[in-house]
Amino acid sequence: MDGSGTPLLNGVREGIHPPPASIHVLPRQPARQSPKLLDQLREALRSRHYSHRTEATYCHWVKRYIFFHHVRHPAEMAEPEINRFLTHLAVREHVSASTQNQALCALLFLYRHVLRREIGDLGEVIRARKPKRLPVVMTREEVKAVLAHLVGDKWLMASLMYGAGLRLMECLRLRVQDVDISRNEITVRDGKGAKDRITMVPTSLKGPLQQHLTQVKTIHEKDLAAGWGRVQLPDALERKYPNAPREWRWQCVFPQEKRWKNPRTQEQGRHHIDDSLVQKAIKDAVIRTGLTKRASCHTFRPFFCYSSLGRGLRHSNGTGTPWSQRCKDDYDLYACFKPGTIRRAQSR
Repeated sequence: MDGSGTPLLNGVREGIHPPPASIHVLPRQPARQSPKLLDQLREALRSRHYSHRTEATYCHWVKRYIFFHHVRHPAEMAEPEINRFLTHLAVREHVSASTQNQALCALLFLYRHVLRREIGDLGEVIRARKPKRLPVVMTREEVKAVLAHLVGDKWLMASLMYGAGLRLMECLRLRVQDVDISRNEITVRDGKGAKDRITMVPTSLKGPLQQHLTQVKTIHEKDLAAGWGRVQLPDALERKYPNAPREWRWQCVFPQEKRWKNPRTQEQGRHHIDDSLVQKAIKDAVIRTGLTKRASCHTFRPFFCYSSLGRGLRHSNGTGTPWSQRCKDDYDLYACFKPGTIRRAQSR
């Protein structure tokens, strides 16, 4: 304000007359808003190359933590509020120990990497005791009965999970270049723990897998002729190799039925099939078989999960069937990884 009490606008007295033409009045710049808390959390997770599922899970637990404390900002809370939330999960909601630890990991990541605060002693946190569960293992007859109720690519995916020891998402994310039928090898890229590994192709699946790849290649060629045929590549490979998304070797082994449209570029391509479709197909097959076991996609991996290849495979019931005899009995499902492996195992 000046001496007369009239407010000034950029050094010019407000009034009826406009300011002189020699004075340029700058528009008021809007104040820059800091990113929202969840956006900061997502940015911190992505900068550390966490998976998209971990990102969604951590954001879910942070939102539940905030709403539990009546929409208070986490910066205003500390150890007592975290303690109260974790105790509520165990006492009121009866969550498992792994679920409670997952919520704790999400909150620790939020405070350490987003709010830049170290969390000290949480005090007497009531934790759910982690139980020791026995794995659900299906017999060979049960596996064959379940596979008999699957058809098409669902049968092939379930057979690969059982015969090659693949997890569900590892099977769905397979690229054409990861399958080497001539060497009986499947390369799992970026598996659990961000680790690559090599597993085998069962002999009984070499023919169906080759036939399936031929059909997928025909679909890919039709997409290319229509002007599409692109697939998403991990990280920055698409920017580094612009033509790679159209190449056959980068295509998904199990593509979705309908083309996926990129909302940013409006380009169409084929993502891998949704995991819920495979889970539902296997669940329906288990129900039609009449099994009372709680079998799922994860149950199709007993050979690699609960055994040591080459040291001897033992059943969970303690019968102690050696690995050589198991390979001999299940040669159609457990084809040997290298030629002569069965002969060497039988000679021991």
